[in-house]
Amino acid sequence: YSKNCLASRQSFWAELNVARLDHQNVVRVIAASTCSPAGQDSLGTIIMEYVGNSTLHHVIYGTNWITEKKKDGGQESLSLVQSLHYSCDIVAGLVFLHSQLIA
Repeated sequence: YSKNCLASRQSFWAELNVARLDHQNVVRVIAASTCSPAGQDSLGTIIMEYVGNSTLHHVIYGTNWITEKKKDGGQESLSLVQSLHYSCDIVAGLVFLHSQLIA
C-alpha cells in the first residue's frame, strides 16, 4: 500500500469505530459497508445521520440561510451567545470522543 492508501484505510476504520458511540454532539453512523461498486477504487461507504443543509463554516462566516438577514439585505454574523453555544456543543462532543479514546 502507498502511504495515502494506508492513511485512507485507517481513516475509514476510525470512522467506523465511532459507530458504536452515542452522544448528542456527535453525528451518528447509520450504516456502513466495506463493499464498493464494481470498478470503483473505494474502501467502502459510511452513511451518517442527516444534520441539515449547512456546514459549520457557513454558520460561522454567515454564508448560509442560518445567518440572519440585515435590513439592507446583507448577512449578519453570529451573536456572541450563538457563538458560545456552538463552541460549547463542539467542546462537549470532543470531550466525549476523547473520553472514549477517539482522537
